[in-house]
Amino acid sequence: MPATTMEQLVSLCKRRGFIFQNADIYGGFQGLYDFGPLGVELKNNLKNAWWRAMVYERDDVEGLDSAILTHRKVLHYSGHEDTFSDPMVDCKDCKCRMRADTLKDGKCTECGSTNLTEIRQFNLMFKTNVGPVVNEESYGYLRPETAQGIFINFKNVVDSTSRKVPFGIAQIGKSFRNEITPRNFIFRVREFEQMELEFFVKPGTDEEWHEKWKEARLKWWEEQGVPAEHIVAKPIPKEDLAHYSKATYDICYEFPHGLEELEGIADHTDYDLANHTKNQDEFKINAHVHDKNVDSTSKLALYDEEAKEWFIPFVIEPSAGVERGVLAVLTEAYTEEALENGTTRIVLKLKKHLAPIKVAVIPLKRNNEAIMNMAHKIKTDLLKLGIGRVALEDSGNIGKAYRRHDEVGTPICVTVDFDSIEQEPASVTIRDRDTMKQTRVNLADLPNYIREYFA
Repeated sequence: MPATTMEQLVSLCKRRGFIFQNADIYGGFQGLYDFGPLGVELKNNLKNAWWRAMVYERDDVEGLDSAILTHRKVLHYSGHEDTFSDPMVDCKDCKCRMRADTLKDGKCTECGSTNLTEIRQFNLMFKTNVGPVVNEESYGYLRPETAQGIFINFKNVVDSTSRKVPFGIAQIGKSFRNEITPRNFIFRVREFEQMELEFFVKPGTDEEWHEKWKEARLKWWEEQGVPAEHIVAKPIPKEDLAHYSKATYDICYEFPHGLEELEGIADHTDYDLANHTKNQDEFKINAHVHDKNVDSTSKLALYDEEAKEWFIPFVIEPSAGVERGVLAVLTEAYTEEALENGTTRIVLKLKKHLAPIKVAVIPLKRNNEAIMNMAHKIKTDLLKLGIGRVALEDSGNIGKAYRRHDEVGTPICVTVDFDSIEQEPASVTIRDRDTMKQTRVNLADLPNYIREYFA
């Protein structure tokens, strides 16, 4: 059974160094979290898996890392200044502020009062001054999404790589949204990372590619340990679509707090590139351009050699939040098992490639010089395999060490004991996280054993 309550995950994450509340020593900063020693490893491993699947394993995708500070005109012509908002209300009784679309029966989510203010729109972008002079002309924004950085670099990527449609541009990076009510641990926060792909296609092929990307993303999440029976691709009804979207799938997962969006896959048509293109009237574009662009200096279009005409590509956007991905894989991996001796162990059955620590090397006696020397050499040799983090666990208590590494999801523990230094050929004990089975392996064979295990 995966985790059933958020409290299980919050407790584990703090206890074992995955995730901490930001500014905890000052009472916490709402909607902001820090990833601890093991959390940053898990997060990086998930991002690396996405990057490998999107960029390295495909021949039609390039990578990008654009700036976080964003020119205000970018977010004006993209429509964010006018439309990137949530409906907000205040409770006149308890003074609680909340999103209007989260109300049940028109009542305050905190005290149940119906004495609420009128609904008003609240823009979610963080505005900041740029440069030494503070005035209405010197501001920019912290980007609310990574996508706009891709769109404004479309021509740069095409010119430098000679890409033809269909092709994509992938990016992983920080985004910022001034959420009215951050909630559910790291599910809805104000600072987060996105894994976004903008996949550019010829108009008329977008629906086919939309389906292809839905299937590809469902398969990828299953490979990360989120089984098909716990996720569903929900088509968004037309009346609920974003203004820029022709069609959208929400890949939803059964989080401890309910079925919610893990990733969105949207068909944007040519909305994005058209809005950033100067003199859009030269092109055949769809009708929902946000604002005629008089400031852009570029034509974000491609020339069709066969048709002898310019066209603005349509775009399919698979966009996933890293933090939501981490929360999903933690939820699925969390397991409580009853043991034969009547005790219970908590184990994170993470996929091997996601595990923060790949191998723990455990010396049986930390005050024995020969055992410690061998343990250090084993760690050094295993690091050379390039499998990820290898940890030396010298707590001195083998039982507690095994339990700790069960809880943090370490797939393999290698124990160095007295037999390792006293007998020939030298050997070590391999313990498997999931089965707890222990196997004796010759030290000379250990690198190949580990290499094959993580292959």
